[in-house]
Amino acid sequence: DGNIFKECLYSVTEMYLKLQEDLECIDEHYKEYWISMPQENKKILSIIIPVFNELNFLYKLFAEIKSNFDKDNIEVIIVDDGSTDGSSDVLLELKHKKDYNFIYKLIKLDSNSGKGKAIQTGIKNSEGEYILLQDADLELDIKDAKEMFDMITKNKDIKCIFGSRYLSGKLKKNNYFFNNLIGKINSLIFNIFFSQSLSDVHCGLKILHRSVIEKIKLSVNDFGIEIDLASQIVRNNFFIYEFGVSYFFR
Repeated sequence: DGNIFKECLYSVTEMYLKLQEDLECIDEHYKEYWISMPQENKKILSIIIPVFNELNFLYKLFAEIKSNFDKDNIEVIIVDDGSTDGSSDVLLELKHKKDYNFIYKLIKLDSNSGKGKAIQTGIKNSEGEYILLQDADLELDIKDAKEMFDMITKNKDIKCIFGSRYLSGKLKKNNYFFNNLIGKINSLIFNIFFSQSLSDVHCGLKILHRSVIEKIKLSVNDFGIEIDLASQIVRNNFFIYEFGVSYFFR
């Protein structure tokens, strides 16, 4: 009787172990299947736009976004950085219209905290596979942002593209010589310190893959965010591509 009991126990143990293996196999296949399935709620792009007293440009900005990025898998994150000129009311008005397909997130900071802080806040609230940084004053063309988005999504080897106001033959309007000079000098200093060859570190139009964002920890709250971002990207061994963009000084 003791031997029969041992044999039964052995058989049950074998069956249990085999069942466990089968369940693990099924679980693995299910995970692969789930990952390969198109996710309906997955966001492909988060557009982050800091806004501080840009009342004159908001309606046109919104129209341009709708014209180029009006899809339900795209989120537009507007960070109102303590505006005092009526921009906050317009942003709320545009949100309540609901005549758009993209996801509109409006975040209001209590006081003016700086462009860097607004960008950090936007990133923390983003879910997209790609992060697009765009200024609200329309100095940089939304159409160029769309070109950069199309380019990075078609080439999976590219993880980071910076716009450059100094490349290509696109339209440019710049009335301030010294602003232009300072931007070029800062880019030169950056290139010397980090062994790069970027032409325009300070351009506000940039697109990054989520894998880049997850490697960096931004901390600069003012306009120095551009240098902070670029330096951390380079330190984490990501290559920065550049794309010539139009520029219209306001």
